[in-house]
Amino acid sequence: MSDREKTLFQKMMSGEIEADVVYEDDLCIAIRDINPQAPTHLLVVPRKPIPTLDDLTEEDEPLVGHLFTVAKKVAASEGLTNGYRTVFNCKEDANQTVEHIHLHVLGGRKMKWPPG
Repeated sequence: MSDREKTLFQKMMSGEIEADVVYEDDLCIAIRDINPQAPTHLLVVPRKPIPTLDDLTEEDEPLVGHLFTVAKKVAASEGLTNGYRTVFNCKEDANQTVEHIHLHVLGGRKMKWPPG
């Protein structure tokens, strides 16, 4: 990805674009979504720029597990005691809008099924 322009999330992590960061560590950040689909809508974004889930390797397994652990932490810190949903979108048909994987954490209302 070094040949490509920085992703929106990389620009947020470097401070080039402002973001509402609710959590950060050496591996990822969690930010509020700018177009929330639920009362609480956070994105857990790895610092490593991986374009889509299809670009994951076995080397990335611990990182993906970490994203879910962070999702649990930020859900608790946001008071999502009645539950929450986590979602990865992969590519255009799934409505992935940034080519940098990110885990959505949605809560604060009753979710419907099927999601759509």
